[in-house]
Amino acid sequence: MAGIVDVAREAGVSTATVSRALSGKDYVSIETKELVQSVADRLGYVPSASAYTLVTGRTKNIGVVVPYVDRWFFATVLEAIDRELVAAGYDVTLYNLSSGDDHRKSIFTKSLPRKRVDAVICVSVKMSEEEIAALTKVNKPLVSLGGSVEGAKTIKINDQAAGSLATNHLISMGHTKIAMIGQSEATDNFYKVFDVRKVGYEEALKAAGIEPRPGWYRAVPRYAISEGYAAAKNLLGDPHNAPTAIFASSDELAVGVLLAAKDLGLNVPADLSIVGVDNHELADFFGITTINQNVFGQGELIAKTMLELLDNPDQKVPDITEWPIELIVRSSTARASSDGLVR
Repeated sequence: MAGIVDVAREAGVSTATVSRALSGKDYVSIETKELVQSVADRLGYVPSASAYTLVTGRTKNIGVVVPYVDRWFFATVLEAIDRELVAAGYDVTLYNLSSGDDHRKSIFTKSLPRKRVDAVICVSVKMSEEEIAALTKVNKPLVSLGGSVEGAKTIKINDQAAGSLATNHLISMGHTKIAMIGQSEATDNFYKVFDVRKVGYEEALKAAGIEPRPGWYRAVPRYAISEGYAAAKNLLGDPHNAPTAIFASSDELAVGVLLAAKDLGLNVPADLSIVGVDNHELADFFGITTINQNVFGQGELIAKTMLELLDNPDQKVPDITEWPIELIVRSSTARASSDGLVR
């Protein structure tokens, strides 16, 4: 296998120039960088990670912390982050917090503060002051997706606005009997975006002169199709006291609602209108009206933000970037009649 000396000899430059050219740093002309990269590619030279770390003090490795890895939102975000960072020459180390408090403590007090990663991306993780301090003490840059973290650059949607937008769409279609299915997190360690969406749902109802019914809100342990199905079966089981519309605060829950309605002999949207959140591919497949938050795009932007901060630590980046949302109307919503029934 070719070494740095071979590349330097072939390119007619010093080994120091090869090192600088391949790291993309310091004062090396574009022509020299292109020449060195061309020779390195032709000879099959791969820079030593340990040598790079010794020279630069950096590992070219980013730690990504997520609450779960087996859920669509986080898997989609991780795919986008990984694609951007790998394209930029970085490795990605994944830290999954779903194994409990002791595991989480070990990650933030031992694994991340060690010099194994250059920076940390947190996805929907509500960090404590102690966890932030542990990273700050060893000068680990930090960015956050999905919730604000003190001292970190953050990208997030307005979840309250998402709840309002979904509910107002149903109200605009003449619905007054509107239920909601959200999620109940058993811990305060993660951002409870569903609670914030519920605030938007209730505010939209009250602004329209509709008093929210506590019995028409269902909190499920996780946003899965099966949970949406069970909650909808419960809400729709009494035909004399059933909603004509349901705001499901994720598209996976919305798919469960649609399947439950069909099993109960209801027609969507003739008997029941449904709105979800995410713009999951299943929402498109089943024709579900949704609030699009472009999850992949958020993942791309958080990775690019981190790369910008690493390359230019002093540049001005907004503390909070609000990611836009939009209503996508499909076939799961229809206008209700004046008597509250859908025609």
